[in-house]
Amino acid sequence: MAENRAAELAAKADEHLHDASLTPEEYEALKQSVAELSPIFTADSAYFVLGSYGRPEIHRLQLVKDRLNRRPDTYAFLMVDIRQEWVNTYLKFRILADYTDYLIGVSEHDQGGFLVEQGYFTAIETYFEKTYVLKREYTDLTTDDIDTNADINDPYSGMQIAIFDMLEDADRLYVWTTEADLIDVTSHLP
Repeated sequence: MAENRAAELAAKADEHLHDASLTPEEYEALKQSVAELSPIFTADSAYFVLGSYGRPEIHRLQLVKDRLNRRPDTYAFLMVDIRQEWVNTYLKFRILADYTDYLIGVSEHDQGGFLVEQGYFTAIETYFEKTYVLKREYTDLTTDDIDTNADINDPYSGMQIAIFDMLEDADRLYVWTTEADLIDVTSHLP
């Protein structure tokens, strides 16, 4: 079964790399990665949690992942949880996104994090259909209350705001300000 999954993933990888193909080393690494990916295939619901890996943002990503993993027959993970080395992070993201049921973005600002992936949320229809974003709002806060480098007057880029609007229209945008709010909105995810 692992060999079949590796062949399936290799075909997906070739599809995502367009006219390039996998080297024998890349194919072998992909085969070894299948074992780490098995929870994605065996759980009823798989959640790929995306966001900034800066401090303290990664703590909140782990919080969302933990809350989702408390659900029965669920597997929630971050990209760094799939430890096998992948030379091509674009390919890693695409394969993980292809095989998970839900893409969960935890958005706090436009600095670092997962800006490129947010672009894929709208560029690839199958990704948009399974995307939910937990957007941090800084209303009524002062700069002393913010534990990131975000500007409270303009923490998001124009591209992000457009994506938020699209997700809000689809009822898949959840707003939070505190960690307690983040836990609450996470409980509303499918």
